[in-house]
Amino acid sequence: MPTIDSHHHFWRYDPAEYAWIGDAMSLIRRDFLPGDLAPEIRTAGLDGVVSVAARQSLEETRALLDHARHHEFIRGVVGWAPLVEADIADTLAGLAADQKLRGVRHVLQGEPDDRFMLRADFNRGIAALRPLGLAYDLLIFERHLPTTIEFVDRHPEQIFVLDHLAKPRIKDDLLQPWANNLRELARRPNVYCKISGMVTEADFTRWTEAQLRPYFTVALEAFGPARLMFGSDWPVCLVACGYTRWHTLVRSWTQALSAAEQARIFGETAVEAYGL
Repeated sequence: MPTIDSHHHFWRYDPAEYAWIGDAMSLIRRDFLPGDLAPEIRTAGLDGVVSVAARQSLEETRALLDHARHHEFIRGVVGWAPLVEADIADTLAGLAADQKLRGVRHVLQGEPDDRFMLRADFNRGIAALRPLGLAYDLLIFERHLPTTIEFVDRHPEQIFVLDHLAKPRIKDDLLQPWANNLRELARRPNVYCKISGMVTEADFTRWTEAQLRPYFTVALEAFGPARLMFGSDWPVCLVACGYTRWHTLVRSWTQALSAAEQARIFGETAVEAYGL
C-alpha cells in the first residue's frame, strides 16, 4: 500500500489570482510546481500525493489533471467544478473521464453566506458526485460544523473528506465548541478527516507541538485511524513549518498506534476515501 500526502497545492503565482496570500505569507508568493514537491516527498519517504485545487476554476482543475498525466507520483486530483450550475452533471462527467479526478471541493469557508452549503442548487450538484465515484472535500471553518452536519446528513451515501480538521481556533487555544461538534460530525461513517493545515491555524512563528497535539488527539478519538489521513497542505504550510518537519511531527503523534493503524493514516485511508 502506498504512503500518501492527501492534501497539497500547485500554482503559478499571480497576485490577483492569489490575493488571499497576504503579507504575512509572502514566503509563498512564488510558483510551486511538481518539480518543487517531488524532492519533498522523497525526503519524507512518501510514495504519492493528492493534488487539491487552490483556485475555483475549471482551468485549475484541468491544469491539475495535466500535471497528474505527466507525474506518476500525483495519484489523484481534487478539483473544482461549478456545482450550482444546472448542467453540472454533464460537466462532471466530462471531467471524470480522466480517472485521476477523484474528488471536488468548493471554498465554502469563503462564502459570505454560512449556509451556502444548504442551497438547493448546490445540493443538486453534490448529488451528481456519487454516481461518478467522486468524493467531496469540505473546506470550512469550525463555526460551520453544525451546518455541515445538517448538510452531510442530506447525503448519507456520499463520501466526504474534511480538510484541516475544520480549522479549529488553535491560535486562541480553544478546543470548544470545535471538539464536541467534530465528534458529532465523526459519527457519520461516510466522513473522513485530514490531519493537515494545523500550523497555519496557530501562530506562524510561535506554535508548539504541545499546543497542536490536543487537536490531533480529539480528531484521533473522533474518527479513529481508519478515517484519518495525513496531509501536508504544502506549500501553504511553509509559512509556519517545513514539509519534513510537519511529516515528522505527525509521525511522532502516531508512534503509540499499531503498524496497521499508522498505515491507515499514512496511506490506506486516502486510498480508500478517494479510490486511488
